[in-house]
Amino acid sequence: NSRGASSLLKDSIPITEFSASGPFEGHDLLRRGFTSVKNELLPCHPLELSEKKFQLNQDKTNFDTLRNIQGLHAPLKLQMEFRAVKQVQRLPFLHSSNIALDTLRGNDECISFEDILNDPSQSEVMGEPHIMMEYKLGLL
Repeated sequence: NSRGASSLLKDSIPITEFSASGPFEGHDLLRRGFTSVKNELLPCHPLELSEKKFQLNQDKTNFDTLRNIQGLHAPLKLQMEFRAVKQVQRLPFLHSSNIALDTLRGNDECISFEDILNDPSQSEVMGEPHIMMEYKLGLL
């Protein structure tokens, strides 16, 4: 899920930042969908939580296995490389492929759901470059 929507959405500006807030603000159905208390309290499907935490659980398992085989230094070195690679990104309004992170995780040779059905060039995350850069720098 490193190349999926999460990599696009973490640098984007939330829509609620630019919307008018107050007692007379209406619910925007096009952007937020229908409201349901049940959907906010419980996940939609029993496997939803498992799928959201899949990459984290897989990394934990890999680090534990690596620690048992090679010692404590190996997972620590790999975690430092992950942190360094995650910090290198393009400007907020450009899509970042995170190819270095995929290479470290070993996902560069496999074709997944995000590679085919999650085309970032057709995403609706693109915004005004100047506003997005000012938001990232904390000027807004």
